[in-house]
Amino acid sequence: MPSTPLHHVWEYTDTDRSFWQEHLEDWVPQTIFDAHTHIHEPEYRLHPMTDEMRKQYWVNELFEPIGAQVAQHCYRTVFPNRDFSCLAFGMPSLDFDIEAGNKRLSEEVRSRGWNCLALVRPQWSAEKLEEELDRPGVAGVKPYYALISYTPSSRDEHLEASIFDFLPHHQLEVLNSRHAWVTLHVPRSTRLGDPQNLAEVRAIRERYSNVKLVIAHLGRSYTLPHAKEALPLLADDPGLFFDTSAVLNPEVLHFALETIGPEQIIYGTDNPIFYMRGRRRWQGKTYQNHTNYPFYFNQQRESPEIEAKYTLYMYEALKAFKQACLNIALDRKYIEQMFCGNAKALLASSNHEHVV
Repeated sequence: MPSTPLHHVWEYTDTDRSFWQEHLEDWVPQTIFDAHTHIHEPEYRLHPMTDEMRKQYWVNELFEPIGAQVAQHCYRTVFPNRDFSCLAFGMPSLDFDIEAGNKRLSEEVRSRGWNCLALVRPQWSAEKLEEELDRPGVAGVKPYYALISYTPSSRDEHLEASIFDFLPHHQLEVLNSRHAWVTLHVPRSTRLGDPQNLAEVRAIRERYSNVKLVIAHLGRSYTLPHAKEALPLLADDPGLFFDTSAVLNPEVLHFALETIGPEQIIYGTDNPIFYMRGRRRWQGKTYQNHTNYPFYFNQQRESPEIEAKYTLYMYEALKAFKQACLNIALDRKYIEQMFCGNAKALLASSNHEHVV
């Protein structure tokens, strides 16, 4: 069959169709809810991505906004014959008009039966946040340290910030009163296991217990050592949730399933980033991405024979998730909960007057 365009430089090919049929068709549940996907209409980009920024960090080379119509086309393509919905949010960068993006996304998800989170800046007042949460389809917020201030020369100017620097207490009070969903990408180079991050996550859970707190990317635990440093220290809180977005490592997913348990894990992709083709390798606390496109970061190419077999990163992530579930003989009902049930249950009680 001919290739189907997806997004940016990526296509859906016969290699992907075969991978789906061989590894995923009989395992991925019929109903899928992606709790971590970025949708931002391209017209709301304010500043173009520069080569200087592309060379800084690999994600920047993939940081092309995807509109709702294209996102829907992609999901129909990559999840054949599945019932799909999602929780979407915009690109968390001041290179984009986040206020216009929030408003448009609310309209787009409402027309599709999806839901969304509003990107939020720490400078916004409680009243401004209330306005964002009043829009139809909005379940909560997506804070991010890059939204503290605009720094065109560096993506990580505020990487070492406190969580409360970009998710301040006056906003948490509003979110707590609304029982709102918060997807939190933890800061700091030492990731979730950083003592300050652990203390602040616990403080949010204790002081703002109505907030539906979802830690993104398993706390940025892309490697097993990072997972072991962090996840056991928060495993005693049954009201804390974690999404699997951007996690490709089957050992990390296995460890999360055994440490946190499937009742607190929510499936997510981090698309459109994970439409990239290729595979990831790990060594200690580092990882290396391989792909078949000549990005700046892709300096250690594999052979053409290996590259020809690459599939989408999101498919590699699904295969890793499958392997982790099989390793512990996880009951099918828990797999279905992670792919949809857990997220739907959280949504049902999140900012409930405004979710779809």
